[in-house]
Amino acid sequence: MRKRLRHLPSGLAASVVLLVLGVVIGWPTAGPTAVAGLAAGLALVAASYTLSSVIIAGADSVNPRLVLPVGLSTYVIKLAVIGLVMAAIAATGWDGLPAMGVAIIAGALGWTTAQAWWTWRARIPYVEIEPQ
Repeated sequence: MRKRLRHLPSGLAASVVLLVLGVVIGWPTAGPTAVAGLAAGLALVAASYTLSSVIIAGADSVNPRLVLPVGLSTYVIKLAVIGLVMAAIAATGWDGLPAMGVAIIAGALGWTTAQAWWTWRARIPYVEIEPQ
């Protein structure tokens, strides 16, 4: 399963870079509430992508035919949970919600870009050769 999760460090690193940039830019311009929203949004994205990767890697280790149905199911459940979390936070009237929304978008774009970059640079064999 470990070899199926080699892409995770690139996405997590992108999240950390976005967090540092957000704190450096956001603290003096938008204040601590916005930075808290930013951190919450990036944490939600990182947890979401990591959990999806682990679940899909587990399905792949059982049977590669499970990747599509498990991946799509995970995606639907994940979006529903994120929507419910955002709705619950919106109901509180928290001032950090707009920054959290922007961070979720930026985090998803950053994670996707980092994973694409990792995939383009990775040496992934097209055929797995059994050791003899």
